[in-house]
This record gives sequence, structure tokens and C-alpha cells, in this order.
Amino acid sequence: MRVKHLVAPVAVTALLGIFLWMVGSRVAAMMSTGEPLMIAIGAGISMILVAILYGMFREWLLALTVSKMSEQLHDEGKLVHDDLPRSPGGRIDRQAADEQFSDLRQQVEQQPDDWGAWFNLAFGYEASGDRRRARSALRTAAQLYRTQNKASR
Repeated sequence: MRVKHLVAPVAVTALLGIFLWMVGSRVAAMMSTGEPLMIAIGAGISMILVAILYGMFREWLLALTVSKMSEQLHDEGKLVHDDLPRSPGGRIDRQAADEQFSDLRQQVEQQPDDWGAWFNLAFGYEASGDRRRARSALRTAAQLYRTQNKASR
């Protein structure tokens, strides 16, 4: 993994950490007053902070797993390359993306337990402009990848 790709995510995570620490210290002060309403509000905010921390942990875990998967697919020569035609403004040609997507979707249908096929399908979704499904396909690929790596140990 290249360090330059980590600068922005680490910076955002650090800023989020500072924010959580500042809010957490305010919550602790609220809860230390002993007033039932302040304790209740502090407990509610604490749950939100825990949810944020959990989400941040999940995103970092996914990012690290995606990086490992990408490197492995690249080393094996199975990584889909972004060679789709583009407009002068840089937009991917929708017809070419749709053609590539149907091929990638067919690979997943033929091999639903192949994390590499799901990883490449995520690229197809992204190229077609469907980021929500791209992310879902990446999560499926990561889950299959982790499961298969646990089984091979």
C-alpha cells in the first residue's frame, strides 16, 4: 500500500478523533453533574460516539481488506483495468461501462463464492455510476476474502 494514499484518510480520522475526544470530554462533564437529565443526555450522546467509532473501525477494516484484495488480484493478473473510453471531460462512456458490467455480473453469477469476481463487479458498478451497489459488492468481496483466508489457515 502506498503511503501517499493514506494521507487524506489518516488526516480525516485524526480530525474525527479530536472531535470525538472534545465531545467525549463535554459528555463526561455533563454526566459528572449528577443531574438525571444531564446523565441521560450524556448517555445518549455516548451511544452516538460509540456508533461513530464502530463505523470508523469498519471503514478502516474494509479499506485494509480492499487494499490486500487489490494487490492480490493485481499480482495474479485478475484485476479489471480501467481502460474504458472516456469523454473529453473524463466521464466514462456509459455504453462501454454497461457492456463491461454485464460481463462482470455474469462472472459473479457463475462463481458467486469468488471474492475476486465480486471485487471486479464493484468496479463495474462504480464505472456504471452506481456507488451504493459498488460498495455493497466490495463488502461482499471482503467478507468472502476474509472467510476464505480464515479457512486456508
